[in-house]
Amino acid sequence: MKCRHCSYDLQHTFVDLSSSPPSNSYLTKKTINEPEKWYPLKVLVCDKCWLVQTEDFVGASEMFSEDYAYFSSFSSTWLKHAEDYVEKITSRFSINSESLVVEIAANDGYLLQYVKDKGIPCYGIEPTHSTAEEARNKGIEIIEDFFSVKRANELLRGGRQSDLIISNNVLAHVPDINDFVKGISILLKPNGIATFEFPHLLNLVELNQFDTIYHEHYSYLSLTAVQKIFKANGLLIFDIEELSTHGGSLRIYAQRSDLGLHIKSKAVITLKKKEDKLGMSDINFYKGFQRRIEKVKIEFLTFALQVKTEGKQIVGYGAAAKGNTMMNFSGVREDIVSYVVDKSPAKKGKFMPGSRVPIVDIKNILLTKPDYIIIFPWNLKDEIILQLEFIKEWGGEFVILIPELKII
Repeated sequence: MKCRHCSYDLQHTFVDLSSSPPSNSYLTKKTINEPEKWYPLKVLVCDKCWLVQTEDFVGASEMFSEDYAYFSSFSSTWLKHAEDYVEKITSRFSINSESLVVEIAANDGYLLQYVKDKGIPCYGIEPTHSTAEEARNKGIEIIEDFFSVKRANELLRGGRQSDLIISNNVLAHVPDINDFVKGISILLKPNGIATFEFPHLLNLVELNQFDTIYHEHYSYLSLTAVQKIFKANGLLIFDIEELSTHGGSLRIYAQRSDLGLHIKSKAVITLKKKEDKLGMSDINFYKGFQRRIEKVKIEFLTFALQVKTEGKQIVGYGAAAKGNTMMNFSGVREDIVSYVVDKSPAKKGKFMPGSRVPIVDIKNILLTKPDYIIIFPWNLKDEIILQLEFIKEWGGEFVILIPELKII
């Protein structure tokens, strides 16, 4: 395989998670007795541009299908994050009723609803029909398609260049990252800005966040790699923030490299120096990760087998992609984790891909009174612990598996 950015031959394996189905391909009562498609889940690192990337096995249209089950609005933490972002960005860059905002991967309108509430013209681009319909129900215009240079040129000809382009947690999800970034440089007005949020590869490595690896994530991003990709496709990074979301993310502020007016901030220079000092432009930084994540898997299995030997019950909270990666890499099935609770109606009554563990309503926790609840979306643990604090009434405890097993 060649690097999806610079086309250099990929020779170095970052991590090999064996194989699994796509993490959001939930099974139904109808499909539970049918075969599943399992694909290798192997991540490589380019030692020329330092883009970390999955091997190509699954097409985007198969993973982001019309019944896609991830709806951002079911997390109060994420809604607050989106609302705070809109307040900050509109104030800092004077985005108002005379502006035009577009969000790429608008999902269910979780963010654009706050833009719309301010009377700012906006529209979203979203390829999955299920989430696009939910956004439309909020009164938001949605173009139901994958974003590309072709789509950007169509919008340009239609007079829909934007003052602000928002791309939160989508850059890692695009198979043709050059086409995606180039499209943004086309759709952006001469003095417009684009912001991107994505999990920082540095945290993935340092905090053993291997469960954020799944087929839908084609790329795992550092500032080092993103700067190269943006420069090659007409964008220039002028500011950056380090966020706590998704276990540690970056918010990148970019402008057109030909006409942008913003001066590069010290934050960009400081973070690039930090990555250089830690060796993110050296292949040795990426070695040894496999051994560390196998240790996490062994800790999980040792704990689970001991608990089951004692006749106690383990369940999961959050039918998230993280949980699917963790359970499929560990070989866990319903005999270990009895069920997984999730708030999303789109997931209830279905089954986790690979492990086939049933996804149920939260009321099952009150009915079965489990001894341990594994919080798979550990990035939302504070919200979840507060929501489920009633399990303390019967001595129930929470379990976090990343960066290492911890009982709360």
